[in-house]
Amino acid sequence: MDDIPEPIWRSPEGEVVSCVEKLKVLRENLVEIRQLCQDALEDAVLMGCDDAQFRAVLAEIVNTLENPYKDR
Repeated sequence: MDDIPEPIWRSPEGEVVSCVEKLKVLRENLVEIRQLCQDALEDAVLMGCDDAQFRAVLAEIVNTLENPYKDR
């Protein structure tokens, strides 16, 4: 999954997140999310759904994610 970006992760204060273990977990999570989304897209297409509509639904799901730690 080399097409997943490798951003410089930052804290809300703008500090660089440099802990190797944290970066590893972030990368592993993104790889898992991408594979799950890929599998779901393939299922949707095989069931006759429009891939553009499916991608739009995925984008909406991402846009509605909530930060449970926002007020901490």
